[in-house]
Amino acid sequence: MSKQLLQKQADTIRFLAADMVQQANSGHPGAPMGLADIATVLSKHLNINPADEKWLNRDRLVFSGGHATGLVYSLLHLWGFDVSVNDMKNFRQTHSKTPGHPEYGHTHGIEITTGPLGQGIANAVGFAAAGKYAQNILGREVINHKVYCLCGDGDLQEGISYEATASAGHLKLDNLVIIYDSNNITIEGDTSLAWSENVKKRFQAIDFEVIEIDGHNFEQIDKALVAAKNATMPVLIIAKTAIAKGAVTMEGSHHTHGAPLGNDEIAASKAKAGFNPEEKFFVPADVKGAFDKLIVGSVAQNNWNDSLSKETKAKIAELQNPNFDAIEYPTFEADSSVATRDSNHKILNAIAAAVPGFLGGSADLGPSNKTELKGEGDFPNGRNIHFGIKEHAMAAMTNAMNLYGLFRVYSATFFVFSDYLKPAARIAALASIPQHFIWTHDSIGVGEDGPTHQPIEHLSQFRALPNFYTFRPADASENVESWKVALKMNAPTAFVCSRQGLRVLKDEKAFGSVANGGYLLKKRDNANITIMASGSELMLALQTSCELEKEGIIANVVSVPCFDLLLEQDESYIAQIIDKNTRVYAVEAARGLEYYRFAHKVFGMDTFGASGPANDLFEEFGFTIPKLKANIIADFKK
Repeated sequence: MSKQLLQKQADTIRFLAADMVQQANSGHPGAPMGLADIATVLSKHLNINPADEKWLNRDRLVFSGGHATGLVYSLLHLWGFDVSVNDMKNFRQTHSKTPGHPEYGHTHGIEITTGPLGQGIANAVGFAAAGKYAQNILGREVINHKVYCLCGDGDLQEGISYEATASAGHLKLDNLVIIYDSNNITIEGDTSLAWSENVKKRFQAIDFEVIEIDGHNFEQIDKALVAAKNATMPVLIIAKTAIAKGAVTMEGSHHTHGAPLGNDEIAASKAKAGFNPEEKFFVPADVKGAFDKLIVGSVAQNNWNDSLSKETKAKIAELQNPNFDAIEYPTFEADSSVATRDSNHKILNAIAAAVPGFLGGSADLGPSNKTELKGEGDFPNGRNIHFGIKEHAMAAMTNAMNLYGLFRVYSATFFVFSDYLKPAARIAALASIPQHFIWTHDSIGVGEDGPTHQPIEHLSQFRALPNFYTFRPADASENVESWKVALKMNAPTAFVCSRQGLRVLKDEKAFGSVANGGYLLKKRDNANITIMASGSELMLALQTSCELEKEGIIANVVSVPCFDLLLEQDESYIAQIIDKNTRVYAVEAARGLEYYRFAHKVFGMDTFGASGPANDLFEEFGFTIPKLKANIIADFKK
């Protein structure tokens, strides 16, 4: 490697990043400039093809510090992805290809939307886990790529980083290389203000190989990357760097983290490095040629394709194109009592039997969530993933596993613990990642565990999340229909399932279907009220409607298995299931305020529940036939 050219390459990255931030008058120049030397050498090792960003055996590069977009977009342009100089000039501008943080599906070459610090580390672990499983089922000669992750001090301070890397060490993910940009700087100043952890010992304790280098020494960087390629365990490269390396007066200053350097500082820095201080967004021809991956990437991919047997190609094609229509779903007898977590278990196994790339697991709650795939073994050799008690990392890892290119992966926990993974669920929605979240113990029906374990506001929270579809099936049959819809959606879905048995309804619908998110289950002539409900409260609504009829109050009943889908229906459909001439009530053993979109009155929860047997709690909080009947009568006769 020519040190002179390497230096020129690294400086090109530095000044592209600085120019982007300066022109936008917004952004983070420090991290891209500090990482430029590492990125330059890493580029020599990276096996990618900009002509086909979905090539299965490509190396994955995850930028956990998503704020380092100046580095990201510089590299994408230099490698040959669809990011032009003009795109860099439009950095952080409305509708540009170069938003403030990298977004999957928006900018060519971005592997995943990392967003908040720490997410990207867990995403990288997820990619590596998917790669390891792919290697086990397809062979080491077929899948032999690496997963690289660039992270910083902030990423490692976030708790999700420990959750995820502990899993990586446990799974012995030797295809994972985390490069830690150790510049000891955060927004407020030196990391010593709030952090004194020995990172090397931490990673050694969780079975990582740790390599320490000078992050500005090309030879050390290269040697570390070669060692990482040959490692038999996951690798952490601790690279000591200076933030804003190359800035003439501001190198090492925390002020360079999130603000432009200034035109004078950039000009002086360019002059010192031998660049024309008057030129902006300049890419020397020899630098572009040294970085370009289009030719070498295409050759590597073609050679890989040629090495595959017909059998392997067929297996990959089957994994990449799952036939969800081949699933033989279980059936359930009307009037039998089945908890939706139990029906969900049968459904999961039916899907797995027909779809070889379907796998997943729970955050140590498999027996309670009912998520085990029978006879499928344990990951990474089998399809049952044991995430441990690490909800946040579980969801972020699974996001990446769903974007790997071969698998459809679910994760599971108690509904109340969805609080611990909300940031990853939000990223799944933002990036349209088709992860399936399975959340059981859906209401005050949890009972004796009390208010700390009873999800009250959670349905409302996830129904408020754009591009996220929360299914709360009322019975086993609705659960089946919900899965039929969810598997074909290009968005995250959640299944909120009951602990207690729910009576299976007869297959009789007045109008509409589960696919519409809500449907008219029971229609009565001359109805003067409509009762809307989901989950365990639907049977309560039906039974109460029969009692109300004796009092001259005639009720239609609407099932709402997916409130989010219901909101997407046109006005004519809504008018068919919710008679505008009726007074509309909603009943839900949760907060339920979103029902005011349709309802005149919501009978929901105003507290966090209580500890006691489930039936006692339903009685206390008004979710019984006599109490719901009385409450509706009292309101209707006002």
